[in-house]
Amino acid sequence: MGNEKSDFDAIVINEAQLILAEKRTSLAVMRTGIAVLVLPLSILSLLVVTSRYYDVMHVLQFIIPVAIINFLLIVFGAYLVVHSFIRMRHHDRLIQEIKVKYSVIGEFID
Repeated sequence: MGNEKSDFDAIVINEAQLILAEKRTSLAVMRTGIAVLVLPLSILSLLVVTSRYYDVMHVLQFIIPVAIINFLLIVFGAYLVVHSFIRMRHHDRLIQEIKVKYSVIGEFID
C-alpha cells in the first residue's frame, strides 16, 4: 500500500515537472518573439540614421520591400509573444489545479 502511494506521488511530481518544462519552452518562445520584435526597430533606426545619404523617392523600390518585411516581422514577433503568454497562463492554471488537487506537491510549488 505504501509503495502505491509513493508511485502515485512520483507520477504527480513528474506531471508537475512536465508542465513546468512546457512553461520554460513558452518562455523561450516569448524571448524569441521579443528578439524578432526588436529586429524591425533596429532596421528602421539604421534607415533613419542613413537617410541623409539617399532620397526616399529614388530608393522606393528598396524601401517598400523592407517596410513589408518589417511589418511581417512585427506581426510574427507579436504572434509569438501573445501565443506564449496565453500558453504560460494555461500552464499556470494547470499547476494551480495540481496544487489544489494534490496536497503532496502543493507545499513545494509557490
